[in-house]
Amino acid sequence: MKVQALSDLVRALARADWDAAEALVAEIGRGGWVGGLQVIGAAFTLAVNRHFEPDASPSDVAAWVSTTRSQYQDGDTLPALEMEGLIRAALGEPALVDNIPAETMIAAEIFVLGQLLQEKKLTPAELDEFVAEAEEVAAEYM
Repeated sequence: MKVQALSDLVRALARADWDAAEALVAEIGRGGWVGGLQVIGAAFTLAVNRHFEPDASPSDVAAWVSTTRSQYQDGDTLPALEMEGLIRAALGEPALVDNIPAETMIAAEIFVLGQLLQEKKLTPAELDEFVAEAEEVAAEYM
């Protein structure tokens, strides 16, 4: 798994460059997601912890997921409970992801990560710093 493709995916998500993101997901998928889950998971966890307060309640998370889903025409097809579970797991309740299939997990993490990064409106330098931090965190688990 090329870390560069994963880093490029995070950058594309932050820019809302859906064509690039879709192409990168397809490219990464062809090579298998080996190692990819760690990089995306690290970026996802960093973004979640920067967005939500440490004492965010399940209701806070559910409200964010509901609002986010409502912004999309096909929002009702986004897995609300799985998204909430992944966010809450990143905030300290890891058991909530035990029964989420890997395909659902990676898709929901990519979607939520993209939303959180867009909300942050990071500068290119801040985005580079974020990606470097995610790569560093992921390297500890690879």
